Amino acid sequence: MTARERFVNCLSFRPVDRVFNMELGLWGQTYERWYAEGLPRYVLTGDWFSGEEYFGLDQREFIPIHMGMIPEFAYETLEEDERTITFRGGDGVVHKALKEGTVGGTRPSMDQYLRFPVETRQDFLDMAARHDPDLPIRYPSWWDSRVRAWSVRQHPLTLGTNGCIGLYSRLRQWMGTEGLSMAFYDQPDLVHEMLDFIVDFCLKLWRKALETTPIDHFNYFEDFAFKNGPLFSPELFRTFFKSRYQTLNDCLRAHGVELITLDSDGNTEVLLAEMMDCGINGHWPLERAADMDPARIRRNFPGLALLGGVDKRELTKDRAAIREHLLTLAPVVEQGGFIPHIDHTVPHDVPYENFLYYLELKQKLLAGEPL
Repeated sequence: MTARERFVNCLSFRPVDRVFNMELGLWGQTYERWYAEGLPRYVLTGDWFSGEEYFGLDQREFIPIHMGMIPEFAYETLEEDERTITFRGGDGVVHKALKEGTVGGTRPSMDQYLRFPVETRQDFLDMAARHDPDLPIRYPSWWDSRVRAWSVRQHPLTLGTNGCIGLYSRLRQWMGTEGLSMAFYDQPDLVHEMLDFIVDFCLKLWRKALETTPIDHFNYFEDFAFKNGPLFSPELFRTFFKSRYQTLNDCLRAHGVELITLDSDGNTEVLLAEMMDCGINGHWPLERAADMDPARIRRNFPGLALLGGVDKRELTKDRAAIREHLLTLAPVVEQGGFIPHIDHTVPHDVPYENFLYYLELKQKLLAGEPL
């Protein structure tokens, strides 16, 4: 089978010769550790979403449509000392970031977000002006030649780059978690207006891609949950998001895109039925620290395709612990509709030797062989 057939068949609960093999990537600090522990220096790629031949990960491709703001905000340093820097980034957000320990652009901790670009309706209108879907630059150069190449591809093709857009996440990027949480109650009309704009923006922007090439997959980047649950209630999901997801998903499916996944860390379980009801049929990365157990999720939501679910913390332990952990996932793999991978990028406390052992066992798991 081709990589495309494995990806599509597996997530559609159809037979495969082996399960598609994928991972998300490494922290910059992890690369530095692994180089010291034997990883060849020529293995430099940070884009594991597209596959990684050195580690035997399967190829994927993403149509690089620009779904962000054009132009971005001008970068501006506001304050800096030996340890930290405060700046306004291209996203319009004022960040305070820790400089110490940064490796390959990866900071050792999340930035602190001090202010967001949208607080009023006028701020939103100014932001909307940066999201003209008709700008030619939003599509890659040499489009026709890319379409011809995609027509004979043997790997899965996703509309947009990973993390390109979501409904909640785009509002959070504009308003921040706290600002958006308050706006649901204090400015609901503005939230509805912004969401309608995002849906219209997507429908117009996607049209060219959907009408010119067969696409396998679309992913919503949302990250709308924390360890104990989502950042908003099921009622708010139904009020603000459900019909908009349905509109977008109906458009995707009308153009042959059958696999529609949603990416969120944290515990999203109370929203899964609502997500499935509006046409989302896959979910990842199933963060184990947030109690997203693939076996339980499969029992409760048998038609939902799953990706992820490998606890990165287990890879810090010994070989016996890694093997025991993967054995717990074998029944879900056998049921189909499940691509196991580490539940986020790999942190620096995972030894290189442990990762290689994990990959060795996982290849057996994907092929249905005993561990």
